[in-house]
Amino acid sequence: MNVYDSARMADVLAPLGYRPVEAPEGADMVILNTCHIREKASEKVFSELGRLRQEKNRQAADEDGRRMIIAVAGCVAQAEGEEIMARAPFVDMVFGPQTYHQLPEMVARASRAAGERVLNTDFPIESKFDHLPGESASAGVSTFLSVQEGCDKFCTFCVVPYTRGAEFSRPAAQIIAEARRMVAGGTREITLLGQNVNAFHGEGRGGVTWGLARLIRELAEIDGLERIRYTTSHPRDMDDDLIAAHGEVPQLMPFVHLPVQSGSDRILAAMNRKHTADDYRRVIDRMRAARHDLALSSDFIVGFPGERDADFAETLRLVTDIGYAQAYSFKYSARPGTPAAGLGDAQVPEDVKDDRLATLQNLLNAQQVSFNEACVGTVLPVLLDKTGRRPGQLMGRSPFMQSVPVIAPGRLAGTVVDVRITAARANSLAGELVLADGLTSAAPPIDFPTPPAWEATA
Repeated sequence: MNVYDSARMADVLAPLGYRPVEAPEGADMVILNTCHIREKASEKVFSELGRLRQEKNRQAADEDGRRMIIAVAGCVAQAEGEEIMARAPFVDMVFGPQTYHQLPEMVARASRAAGERVLNTDFPIESKFDHLPGESASAGVSTFLSVQEGCDKFCTFCVVPYTRGAEFSRPAAQIIAEARRMVAGGTREITLLGQNVNAFHGEGRGGVTWGLARLIRELAEIDGLERIRYTTSHPRDMDDDLIAAHGEVPQLMPFVHLPVQSGSDRILAAMNRKHTADDYRRVIDRMRAARHDLALSSDFIVGFPGERDADFAETLRLVTDIGYAQAYSFKYSARPGTPAAGLGDAQVPEDVKDDRLATLQNLLNAQQVSFNEACVGTVLPVLLDKTGRRPGQLMGRSPFMQSVPVIAPGRLAGTVVDVRITAARANSLAGELVLADGLTSAAPPIDFPTPPAWEATA
């Protein structure tokens, strides 16, 4: 979401004469677009601001008299805007994720000779999407498209409902028009974004509300759009139509990020997830019945307040039962203002969190290696989306989001090619072109390990 938001900020600033640069040295403006999900991310903001202050002071000392504008955007700005303004008086603008369409006005105020400081963490009544300029002509071969924001789930550990607000879905016509412009500019893969993307309920034709599956089916009709993905989703919103779409829409990739957070029903209840571990298992079973080669990613939190050894063991059992191609796992981090942050007496000691995280990551890493190794000898369609590190090399992504470097002529950049996988690494695959001129995929279905194989690997 932040990648998408950053690109749209650049679109908003372009008419003012701004263009992106690679480093802050010599820049007229630096915007830190921030995340507030974990404490470490929030701490990084103030550390980076200290470095930017030095660059701002250096520019001020130069004879040309330029004054760098420093801004903090995103969820840290939304949650801690007043603290940032107090702790970092050299920061010129602080604005939340719902206000970046107002950047021209904010920049004008911050650019005045008096150096007005701007704090804008409102939730405007109007949708920012209704006031943004058209996106850049070419958004890239693979790009993001925001379709939904905010969340109404109120998990006890999460700040998103407070920093992004209530669930909001863009009108379907607006999304489809944006997708068409992206594809016309060379995009071949679109990832639909939302804090709770499968809760999408946008207005469709005739005023009828569309779910995510209906939107995906419509996007699949766009000529030239070869791949569709979506993230991040919630188990409670994985409805029948979306599950069926995985088996019926060829453009919808067989890789789904579906966070579960814990395998313990007791902890899931404390997190206010409103589903059980078996509810999650049943959703996965239905998805795999719809598409047998479906691969999964998830999020896990260890050391949530009150988590016991038995609860953590349930998480390991769920991971072993499901089998993941990728996953993200973190130690619980108390976020100010969330209900879980007030459970002081139930906080798990840091050394226990460390041990549990290491154990979980060892299991998840073993599963990822096993999944990658299962790909060796198969033919996968790979979207070549960037230049590789070596001469004559292009980089691409498999349907399962693995990175795949391959020796290929530059004219194949931006196309889907068949690649025979020759080796597997922890975080990537290696392969070779099946046909030098192969521009479309005709790879056969792939059979991946069943849950008992995952258990043996673990």
